[in-house]
Amino acid sequence: MQVPVMVVGEALIDIVIPRSGDPVEHVGGSPANVAIGLARLGHPTVLATRIGTDDRGRRIADLVASEGIDLADGATTATRTPTAAAHLDETGAASYEFDIEWRLDPELDPGAAGHLHTGSIAATLEPGGAAVLGLARRAREAATISYDPNARPSLMGDAVQVRGRIESLIATADVVKASDEDAAWLYPGTPLADVLRGWSALGPRLCALTRGGAGALVLVAGEVHEVAVPAATVVDTVGAGDSFMAGLLSGLLDAGLLGGPRARRRLSVAGWDEVEPAVERALACAAITGSRAGANPPTRAEL
Repeated sequence: MQVPVMVVGEALIDIVIPRSGDPVEHVGGSPANVAIGLARLGHPTVLATRIGTDDRGRRIADLVASEGIDLADGATTATRTPTAAAHLDETGAASYEFDIEWRLDPELDPGAAGHLHTGSIAATLEPGGAAVLGLARRAREAATISYDPNARPSLMGDAVQVRGRIESLIATADVVKASDEDAAWLYPGTPLADVLRGWSALGPRLCALTRGGAGALVLVAGEVHEVAVPAATVVDTVGAGDSFMAGLLSGLLDAGLLGGPRARRRLSVAGWDEVEPAVERALACAAITGSRAGANPPTRAEL
């Protein structure tokens, strides 16, 4: 029986602006991308988000429904659907400008979810960020937790000021994934392996840092492992990190290492051999997503 997953955070419209050519709109938002990635990999998923009933909001609602994802109660109460303008550079990397207001019901019930994932803007942007932290703390009793800071300095403010919130969320999590850019912003000059060790000391059993084409660093059982990314042609990097997260969670769920207190205990004693297949799935998902335009994660059949 598959473990139900709740993903909490923003769903928005990515307006991808290439160096040449016309802008193209895609459904995006880091948590929404993770939810779609998990659903395509066969995991029953609920998305707790906040969108409008405008054309863009209906587009998001229609897409998540077509992916078999349920929207949590209160998801369509925003006055307008948020957007993120993604400006691509010559390498395909994106920089973002956001139009978003984020709120979350502070009494949101995670229901039957055996795993809860959150991160990005929704975990730090007020007034909803405090509710996300509260939900993660409540959910820990019955569910495992994952978190991706997915730092957006233009919205999150000063790194020193937001670091406490991010570390509070890390402390609730069993699995943390971030990018090397996130780490450099939060802890300038700190070696990546030391960032992972610092996060692990707060509580998570598995901590990962993605490094684009250089692959990823993964800390588990006190050891840092370096893993290479599969060879692939990069069209753009929009959503690649979210696909890594979805693939990682998928592999850990399939291995029985996420999905409630018993899975947490198994993860707590798992070694590299047990988690490596999930890391390989994560890298494969990211590579496939990077090989095509926009946040378009793979299905299980494509792996």
